[in-house]
Amino acid sequence: MTGVVEKPLARPVTPLGILAQELEAVVQAVDKETLPAQIKQKLHFACRLASALDPYLEECTTSESAALTALADKTAREQWGNRFNQGETVVALEQEMLSGHIEGQTLKMFIHMIKAKRVLEIGMFTGYGALAMAEALPADGKLIACEVDPYTAEFGKAAFRESPHGEKIQVEIGPAGETLDKLAASGESFEFVFIDADKAGYVDYFNTLLEKNLLAPSGFICVDNTLLQGQPYLSEAERTANGKAIAEFNRTVAEDERVEQVLLPVRDGLTIIRRVEN
Repeated sequence: MTGVVEKPLARPVTPLGILAQELEAVVQAVDKETLPAQIKQKLHFACRLASALDPYLEECTTSESAALTALADKTAREQWGNRFNQGETVVALEQEMLSGHIEGQTLKMFIHMIKAKRVLEIGMFTGYGALAMAEALPADGKLIACEVDPYTAEFGKAAFRESPHGEKIQVEIGPAGETLDKLAASGESFEFVFIDADKAGYVDYFNTLLEKNLLAPSGFICVDNTLLQGQPYLSEAERTANGKAIAEFNRTVAEDERVEQVLLPVRDGLTIIRRVEN
């Protein structure tokens, strides 16, 4: 149909998604070979076990709101490569950067569980995670979202205006480190912080939150992509620069006696961190 932009298929970017894709390729290959039936059966079972998990999680998780569905669809249809090539975005972006249904509902549940009223997001992209968390905030709650890219910041703000919860979100445009310094100087503190920004900056963001008391005494930090396509636990030769940065971050947190943490295999890895009371 003329004028309709088809929604492109998202490539697998999580350890499970990549595993399912690789297994499917193996199954297709071995089906053409003469192998013992038992081996083929085991491979087919492993493939089904991996590929059916994400759809089942989607099925068993509370549906996202209409506003989140619309934002995810708009993000998927955006021509991100063209935006960067034309100089409209400051970095190369892709639809897979969206938090998505399962992670969005996880973040939303965390906000409900700790009854947070002040939330900080470091790295907003198009605002899916921010809006999901804002939906769980009370009417007088506030979420400050740091975003370095003006294009995606405006993209998100347009979506927020379509939701009754969008008014709870304040977008700060600029390098996250500068925004954190400004917030710290103003005496801000947050009960929940979500980090999903440039991977090389994760260690600095983590230390700034603790050292400048941006994290409330009873607060939690939630960090995305801490399994980054499986790279942190594969060999160093199999890691990209981002994979190396995440491996360093995970090691830094694990060795830091100021905190306790748990790494959950949600989507591309989600680490929950809390400060240990002295």
